[in-house]
Amino acid sequence: MRRAHMLRGTVVLVAALSLAACAGQPAAPPSKATYKVGKPYQINGVWYYPAEDYTYDETGIGSWYGPGFHGKATANGETYDEMEMTAAHRTLPMPSLVRVTNLDNGRSIVVRVNDRGPYANNRIIDMSRRGAQLLGYEGTGTAKLRVQILAEESRQIAAAARAGTPAPILAELDGPPPKAAPRGKIEVSGTPVPGPAAPLPGSSRVAPGGASAGVVGAAVAAPTSVPGQEVEGRFLPAPVAVNVPVRQNGQIFVQVGAFGSQDNVNRARAKLSALGQPASVSPASSGGVRLQRVRIGPLDSVERADIVLAQVLQSGLTDAKIVVE
Repeated sequence: MRRAHMLRGTVVLVAALSLAACAGQPAAPPSKATYKVGKPYQINGVWYYPAEDYTYDETGIGSWYGPGFHGKATANGETYDEMEMTAAHRTLPMPSLVRVTNLDNGRSIVVRVNDRGPYANNRIIDMSRRGAQLLGYEGTGTAKLRVQILAEESRQIAAAARAGTPAPILAELDGPPPKAAPRGKIEVSGTPVPGPAAPLPGSSRVAPGGASAGVVGAAVAAPTSVPGQEVEGRFLPAPVAVNVPVRQNGQIFVQVGAFGSQDNVNRARAKLSALGQPASVSPASSGGVRLQRVRIGPLDSVERADIVLAQVLQSGLTDAKIVVE
């Protein structure tokens, strides 16, 4: 990842609280998509761990980007078009397909992840302008979102992208795994992962056992369970929004971590107490492991959550994040 991508300013006006994603370099002539995951990297003291995570399902605050980056190169070499159904994510493979649902109004769309970011205020995804329009938050700049990877469809478009990826890039991907980046003193495990993302109503999933992320060379058909089309070798989801049931008035929390050790829970609570932030502890599980979640909240606004998160991160609890429940 280019450092220039990581240090950009915020999106103007309607998305002033959102750091734009990784687009920002002059675009090369359009070409077939390449496949990239990337090594662990650090931004403003926080480590990010890109991975092929086909169980990914997370809630939080999302943003959008567009002005100033339209027509420039994304992190995997595609050309950013603010009116296409694309998005930037900090760790998911590029490309992959994710379902994004606005937890305030129930609007849900599918977008292609082809860029890295955002890095401000723990936003979980940066949507294209068109994506934000369809989800109904272009004017506000941020929204409470749920992001779910479409596992089989993502494997399928990854296989197609691998087929067009230059050998040097594939060699890096297929080589020894990168040395793990250092984590903080308090080990943090992920929050519980709900079931896999549901397909569009009335559609069927790509059959398991089909195209896999390791297929190289042969042409790979576009997913049939997501409306869309192939453009210059890339599968682009159609600009279609569906309405899904959501719990109204989702509450916002700053989650410091989910810990398996009582000592780590106590350390986290002690740091929060020094900040004057009362914390709650609740049971959770991940992969069959019992954990304890340490949280602050519920908080009454995104702005308040941003302030609290900044305080927590500055205290050294760098795995803290905003979640919506």
